[in-house]
Amino acid sequence: MAKETIDVLIEGGKATAAPPLGPALGPLGVNIGQVVSEINKKTADFKGMKVPVKVIVDKDTKEFDIKVGTPPAAQLIIKEAGIQKGSSNPSTDFVADLKIEQIIKIAKMKSDSLLGKDMVQKAKEIIGTCDSMGIMVEGKKAREIINEINNGKYVDKILSGKTELSEEELKALEEEKKHLQEEVEKKRHEYEAKAKEIISSMEGKPRAKIKEKLVEAEIPANIIDELLPAEDKEKKSSENSQDSKEQKQN
Repeated sequence: MAKETIDVLIEGGKATAAPPLGPALGPLGVNIGQVVSEINKKTADFKGMKVPVKVIVDKDTKEFDIKVGTPPAAQLIIKEAGIQKGSSNPSTDFVADLKIEQIIKIAKMKSDSLLGKDMVQKAKEIIGTCDSMGIMVEGKKAREIINEINNGKYVDKILSGKTELSEEELKALEEEKKHLQEEVEKKRHEYEAKAKEIISSMEGKPRAKIKEKLVEAEIPANIIDELLPAEDKEKKSSENSQDSKEQKQN
């Protein structure tokens, strides 16, 4: 039996007959409406995330099979944490907090693509991703939780496979998220004020020197890029043109 596989990236629960799916399926003679309906049913839990989908079509019988992949772990973490993105400065600014149950949930969803040999190792992989995104786990820095797991803490809970949280726990996490984000915003204002003061005091000096001073003051890179203008491209172009003329004259 001849089969053809169509690979597409679909937003969870929002597949349509429009490109890229419809035009790819049209020549195969499959019922596009049924395919779309099946994809949306299988990807409903990934609302708001891009999901890799394989549509495998039997070209003789026109029967099809849908295989749904999972979004990257970072996207699943963002969705579970209820945030828009991770931290710009993950080592110092924390934007959300997750419970072990939520880590287990994500690890289960990504189980097939994680390297760990068991659920404990897979959970540690997800926690490692949290660490790189400025997301705490159980109210602590993610790397601290990994150390605690290595010492036996949370192992029984991870192996239990429990993923549900109570209303009280969810409410507490939401309050913690608001508090963390307020702290991030407060720090940002402090960094900006300090950076502006340094830039103002060094007015007229080379950009490289100013940037060096900002880095010494531990101003985050994203704020430096925002507040310290890049070199004037036109000026640089003019200088290059002048250098070229001088070289020709010589």
